[in-house]
Amino acid sequence: MRPSLSGTRRLVIKIGTNVLAGGPGGFRPETAEEIVRCSAALQQRGLEVILVSSGAIGLGAHRLGRSGRITPIADRQVCAAVGQPLLMNEYHRLFQQHGVPIAQVLLTRELLNDRDSFLNIQATVHNLLRQGIIPICNENDSVSTAEIGPVFGDNDNLSAHIASKLDADLLVLLTDIDSLYTADPRNTPDARPISLVERITPELLQAATGSSSELGTGGMRTKLEAVQIAARAGTNVIIADGRAPGTLLQIIDDEPVGTLFLSGTRMKSRQRWIANAAPRGTIHIDAGAEQALLTGKSLLPKGILSVDGSFRAGEIIRLNTAFNAVSRLDSNQIRRIMGRHSSEIPGILGRATGDVVAQAEDIVVLIEQDGQQ
Repeated sequence: MRPSLSGTRRLVIKIGTNVLAGGPGGFRPETAEEIVRCSAALQQRGLEVILVSSGAIGLGAHRLGRSGRITPIADRQVCAAVGQPLLMNEYHRLFQQHGVPIAQVLLTRELLNDRDSFLNIQATVHNLLRQGIIPICNENDSVSTAEIGPVFGDNDNLSAHIASKLDADLLVLLTDIDSLYTADPRNTPDARPISLVERITPELLQAATGSSSELGTGGMRTKLEAVQIAARAGTNVIIADGRAPGTLLQIIDDEPVGTLFLSGTRMKSRQRWIANAAPRGTIHIDAGAEQALLTGKSLLPKGILSVDGSFRAGEIIRLNTAFNAVSRLDSNQIRRIMGRHSSEIPGILGRATGDVVAQAEDIVVLIEQDGQQ
């Protein structure tokens, strides 16, 4: 039996390309209208709603007379730049019918990785929500090259980062399929829907398929990766059919639609930022140091084997493959002291620097001991 979601207070709704694309003008207004209606109704119930919407590239492509899959980054940037104001104009028109103001929030991965800019974004979104304004987020595709490529895919990962870093209780991934299945139902007639997933296994990842959309770049695998990001930070996730009427209301009313992925233990805000920020470099540590970190200890120079990349003090680093951490030293300083005993550090870097490379409270485990995220 699925647990109740009635305690949800803040939710992020990600609207996939395949949900909105394909109608007149490259957009399905009736689908968008239904999602807007449900979002406004949820807000009226007292929930805080954040939208992450795809669709800008599709609208831009239609306006420019483009068809088929658009893969060159430069072409996708052009379509995004043309389509983003068209998309926001549609949302403004639809939400205005319900008396709900909206705001546009364009993001890049770099903005979320940088602690200061992330805190500014967090404060802005919280202020918007307090004033009854629904933020509509999207990647800033017209200027971003990394996020527009296939590695991130259709805003799935972006929505997971937003949900985890903005303290959302629930992330809803609206797509063109009604559930996660045991296999691709388009190719496997006896594939069965999965109502509840307590943990993502290698078998589930193997069953996930890529995207068949001309405009979208995501697929079920990117959605499962997004689930891992959100669940690791304590956010429940549901994958459901965004084209079916009333889906969002049914979810909050605990009707068994879609697939519910249960979250892990909820992290504190700073831990969520550390866990989900892209590392600037990697520190390779020995087995003894890794075991010490698993027991809540700080990272000392003695256990460091090598350093990859160039980073500054205060930036996020990866420790082996199992941890993200905030480095207290820059990469050059660490290379000078790696493998040394703590008593030697003052003579190399000076007494004011200290001998801790990463403090215990700034180290977050990414991979549990059984190997699953």
